[in-house]
Amino acid sequence: MPKGRVYAILAIGVLAVSAAAIFIRLAYGALGEAGLGASMLIAAGRLLLASAMLLPFAARSLKKPQRRAVYLLAAGAGVFLALHFGFWIASLAYTSIAASVTIVTTNPIWVAGIEWLFFGRRPHRKTLFGIALAVAGGILIGLTDAGSGAGGNRPLLGDLLALFGAWAVSLYLILGREAQRALGTTGYVAVAYPSAALVLLPLPWLFGTGYLGHAQDFYLWIFLMALVPQLIGHTSLNYAVRFLGPTLVTLFVLFEPVVSSLLGFVIFNEVPPPGVFAGAAAMLAGVGLALGGHRS
Repeated sequence: MPKGRVYAILAIGVLAVSAAAIFIRLAYGALGEAGLGASMLIAAGRLLLASAMLLPFAARSLKKPQRRAVYLLAAGAGVFLALHFGFWIASLAYTSIAASVTIVTTNPIWVAGIEWLFFGRRPHRKTLFGIALAVAGGILIGLTDAGSGAGGNRPLLGDLLALFGAWAVSLYLILGREAQRALGTTGYVAVAYPSAALVLLPLPWLFGTGYLGHAQDFYLWIFLMALVPQLIGHTSLNYAVRFLGPTLVTLFVLFEPVVSSLLGFVIFNEVPPPGVFAGAAAMLAGVGLALGGHRS
């Protein structure tokens, strides 16, 4: 696969996942509440619909038998995907879009650390410096936005939930790369997405929220979440991981806070403070530096 095409698919994926926070906020508005029950309903609904959309392709992509360990890897990745969505979507009920999305995309540092500790893949020094600079820019965005009063009434709780979401998605990407080597992207997501959906399925009921009887707009936002950020966005990122590796892909995902913050400003009038722009510049420089190290 030509690298230019992989980078184009990755860019589409980043733009698609950047819309997720907006759809989640709109879904909260349609529900008229924002709490753990609503968060679990949104997370479960998104993955259940995405899994249903994959059904026509699942049987064809899984025709070739694989070792049991491969399916366990894909299912394990799905469990971490469920944890990621549960934590991160809940964070958007308590803190601003820019702070939540920034913290959840700090996963490059966790991916690089996990790969170094467990796989012996020591990053190039340029990549380490790039990660540090990009993450520092992301933290600057999160801190300045969280203190601005732009959105959210319990920012510390929301930020902590977003951090848990970052840890979970790091493990999801690493396990997913290993499973895709045998299953391919379509076969992998045909196992991972339904696994995540099954983990989340009972949680709305446990938190006192049912699946039926909500406003029509709510189901529209859930459908768009399943289609755009999940099927287009996450599947594009999974595809790119096969060719570029999880560290480089998660570095590109650091652009998500910038796009999400701009959308939050346009749609919800969440005005980013000046620190957001300084952080965005640092992120761009960091990604460029890390790309040079990755090539080395």
